Amino acid sequence: MALMTGEQYIESMRKLDVKVYLFGELVENPVDHPIIRPSLNSVAMTYELAHQPEYEDLMTATSNLTGEKINRFCHLHQSTDDLRKKVKMQRLLGQKTASCFQRCVGMDAFNAVYSTTYEVDKAHGTSYHEKFIKYMKYVQENDLTVDGAMTDPKGDRGLAPSKQADPDLFVHVVERRPDGIVVRGAKAHQTGCVNSHEHLVMPTIAMRPEDKDFAICFAVPTDAEGLFMIYGRQSCDSRKLEEDADIDVGNKNFGGHEALVVFDNVFVPNDRIFMDGETDFSGMLVERFAGYHRQSYGGCKVGVGDVLIGATALAADFNGAAKASHVKDKLIEMTHLNETLYCCGIACSLEGYATEAGNYQIDMLLANICKQNVTRYPYEIARLAEDIAGGLMVTMPSEKDLKNPQIGPYVEKYLKGVSSVPTEHRMRVLRLIENLTLGTAAVGYRTESMHGAGSPQAQRIMIARQGNLEHKKELAKKIARIDEQSIAQREAAASEK
Repeated sequence: MALMTGEQYIESMRKLDVKVYLFGELVENPVDHPIIRPSLNSVAMTYELAHQPEYEDLMTATSNLTGEKINRFCHLHQSTDDLRKKVKMQRLLGQKTASCFQRCVGMDAFNAVYSTTYEVDKAHGTSYHEKFIKYMKYVQENDLTVDGAMTDPKGDRGLAPSKQADPDLFVHVVERRPDGIVVRGAKAHQTGCVNSHEHLVMPTIAMRPEDKDFAICFAVPTDAEGLFMIYGRQSCDSRKLEEDADIDVGNKNFGGHEALVVFDNVFVPNDRIFMDGETDFSGMLVERFAGYHRQSYGGCKVGVGDVLIGATALAADFNGAAKASHVKDKLIEMTHLNETLYCCGIACSLEGYATEAGNYQIDMLLANICKQNVTRYPYEIARLAEDIAGGLMVTMPSEKDLKNPQIGPYVEKYLKGVSSVPTEHRMRVLRLIENLTLGTAAVGYRTESMHGAGSPQAQRIMIARQGNLEHKKELAKKIARIDEQSIAQREAAASEK
């Protein structure tokens, strides 16, 4: 089964014995839980679009491992065109769901681990790459959704993993057996982990030799013994629990989620271990994954931005303000910012290059520029959306008030904008803007734009490393005719006189 349908994906998740806690209770049926289900629907869209002919070129690819047609989310990039199509695919899915569709972290992890294991084996004579190829064939043949798990809780940021008061604040090996290892710890902020078939775990920072038990990379099923998840609370999430919830939810069908994934003495067999103590390559794995994921934000956040811009333009129409010059100018600015993010995503893709393993890596500097812009521009886009939408977005009565036979007519009357537009339509678009800027989707659009794939300072560190200031200095010296040797000679001649 190289390509699952959306329904097949949902049924595959039913077969897993996933353990997830929400509001202090173990969820009996994660697939159909009203808070979780919208995020599952977003993942299902990544499967559905792969079967639609008009999207086949973006949503599918030919595996370099099997030669079979696979979902692009399971693909190892084979060219700069693959990198470009990845960004375009992510924009498309953002447009279709107005939410996080959750498979990007796995795709980015696949490509980072694939190239890194090749170079680890070359340096240390290990066999990680061969094992990872076997794992990737399994993922591709079964069209799996995989959580790329990198971020540890970290504890005291001023201390290395091995120096923490509680070593479990970083995932680490606690026992070694002939057939595998036992790990303990947690991964935080894990996007879509409840909706994933597998977890591909990576180290979270570059490690030193004394941290070798923390320099591990492995894969385990989501329902592995000892693994459980604690679902993250989001603004306005309890609205989904209300009877007949619709308008007030903002985006009824789609959503995203993050959770804390706990590994409580989880066994990992040898054939699923892809790094074990090679601290000299932990930094490479982290940087490559982060680079791919920073590229991703030039697609997914832009697609969601398209929806937000459209909703804002509708709000202006419904308010009767669409012709105002300042409103037009703000919509132009929102579009300018959104397309700038897309330009960065495409640029770092087209400037990509082949790794030693053969898959393609993005231009790391441009990927970090992309993500640095993402830490800023979505906030301005959201601010402008709130500006144009007006205060009613956050003071509006509920849909139950609208439907109440006694007070509903008053809500209908006094929340009317343009007379030809039903009040319910105006309420719906305002709730969507609220959802994207302040509600459940704001976690994936605003806050994740800040902290996802590394917080802003992480990109600035990489930009400083890759900015090549010395080269730029030499360019300036040449244009200004600054030759240090000739200057020294002239100074020497002047002193002789």
